[in-house]
Amino acid sequence: MQKPAISKKPIRSLEDALEQCQVLGMRVSRQRRFILELLWQANEHLSAREIYDRLNQQGKDIGHTSVYQNLEALSTQGIIECIEHCDGRLYGNISDAHSHVNCIDTNQILDVHVELSAEVVHQVEAQTGVKITGYSINFYGYRKSPLDQDSH
Repeated sequence: MQKPAISKKPIRSLEDALEQCQVLGMRVSRQRRFILELLWQANEHLSAREIYDRLNQQGKDIGHTSVYQNLEALSTQGIIECIEHCDGRLYGNISDAHSHVNCIDTNQILDVHVELSAEVVHQVEAQTGVKITGYSINFYGYRKSPLDQDSH
């Protein structure tokens, strides 16, 4: 999903996310706060269903529709991240530019901030003829088991 081209400081905490909602004129409803708090506590990418289930397990009174509407509003405004995944949309708490490590055996998506060297960026520009203004890299791999680590 495309994020709006709004110039803003990176959202690095729950407080930053709540502040950005206010800056954008978004009402910080009880349900919206529940969702943001959960995403910052979980610190992982979750589906709307997982968010709904976890909030209800915590005794938070929130409906399916409210979860979906709030996730859409928050991701559209660039306050949270929305990733199109093979299993559907996943939502995460980091909304500024970053890359992902996709763990194949656990199906987790881990956030990572990676900076490419200017040389690599220039090489990509030379190969494509496109001026690079930003990037996101997807890495794929397996977690090493303790046995794998001993054999190296």
